[in-house]
Amino acid sequence: MAFFKTKFESHKQEWETPIDLFDKLNREFNFTIDLAADATNAKCPVYYTSENDALKLSWHGNCWLNPPYGAKQHKLSDWVQKAFNEAQKPDCTVVMLIPARTNTRWWHNYCMKAAEIRFINGRPKFGDAKHGLPQPLALVIFKLHDGLTILSSFEI
Repeated sequence: MAFFKTKFESHKQEWETPIDLFDKLNREFNFTIDLAADATNAKCPVYYTSENDALKLSWHGNCWLNPPYGAKQHKLSDWVQKAFNEAQKPDCTVVMLIPARTNTRWWHNYCMKAAEIRFINGRPKFGDAKHGLPQPLALVIFKLHDGLTILSSFEI
């Protein structure tokens, strides 16, 4: 098996969500807030920055979340756990774009309890990246539901 020391490594953590992917989802969910953005890449008029620290705030409405994937300020598992917990409220739906790390504890503890999981078909390019992300991605949709997890493919 080949070993790639930096295959999934990136010093940049604030990658802009591909607009075609976001627009398709926004037509479906009508997002009210972007939970992990800055002034240059926010997808909604209301957004939280690293200075606001969304992990310390209460979430409401239809929330878009493309969290930073590295452990610079918070781990990805922190974002997933927060999204799961916030979506237990009746007024909160969270749609997350995250790596499909199905072998992790956090995936099994939280993502597998989501209302829906959509695996991304292809390698979307983020921001000004030259190539698509070299890891599988999923949309994890957290909201109150009856326990049925729907697995599907998502075309962009």
